Amino acid sequence: MNSGSNGNCYYIGNEHEALLVDAGISCRETVKRMKRQGLDPGKLKAIFVSHEHSDHISGVPGLSKKFRLPVYITDETLRYSNLPIEPSLVRPFMTGFTINLGTLSVTAFKKSHDACDPHSFMITCEGVNVGVFTDIGYGCAEVIANFRLCHAAFLESNYCEDLLEKGNYPYHLKQRIRGRQGHLSNSQAIELFTRHRSPHLSHLILSHLSKNNNSPELVQQLFKPYAGSTTITVASRYGETPVYSVPKDWMGEPGSAFPTPPRQLQLSLF
Repeated sequence: MNSGSNGNCYYIGNEHEALLVDAGISCRETVKRMKRQGLDPGKLKAIFVSHEHSDHISGVPGLSKKFRLPVYITDETLRYSNLPIEPSLVRPFMTGFTINLGTLSVTAFKKSHDACDPHSFMITCEGVNVGVFTDIGYGCAEVIANFRLCHAAFLESNYCEDLLEKGNYPYHLKQRIRGRQGHLSNSQAIELFTRHRSPHLSHLILSHLSKNNNSPELVQQLFKPYAGSTTITVASRYGETPVYSVPKDWMGEPGSAFPTPPRQLQLSLF
């Protein structure tokens, strides 16, 4: 629904259940954007919090309160975030544990970022895997192992190395961004994509682009030669991205015909 330093919020769901990974824009704006895309907020079952930075959590209290949504968050992240969540709606999680929400399953795994207890997530529905890989300093072993399993993924492509180096950020901020607990550069994201993507990766949504050190046009241009049959989309920091679907019964190579299932259960991304 939004992706950038001004707010991050990712929707994953099927025809019955849905969840949000992070909620860094207001409750009102989140609901407005969902409805514009024909998505029912009543299908939301939970919010999963990746880490405590404000661009990922500012909308969590309002959404949780309005829709009575449980918030899955580690104890450390809750403590450092100081989020005013109703205690009965707090659901602590631990690395490696799988949480079931109807037909959706969510597994959290550690990532490298300058937060107290940062996690990424893999969401699975009847064999379809969708990963959320943003705010990562580098492609660690956990990120690589999970990315290889994805049928669709949100992948950070935060900054262009040249733009960051030549820009007016102070040296300490440049070092933070490009450090191993910072953000993933365009070239790092391309390397992860080209070396480790599954042959079944149908959609890649490039996320969390820097306003000052990157541009959607540049990222689209850089990834286009490597796309193959994977649909490449650059998420916006100004509005919601259209809904994309991954048919659960797709077992072929990217670009091959999908078998016609008796029921078209899909995961929708936006």
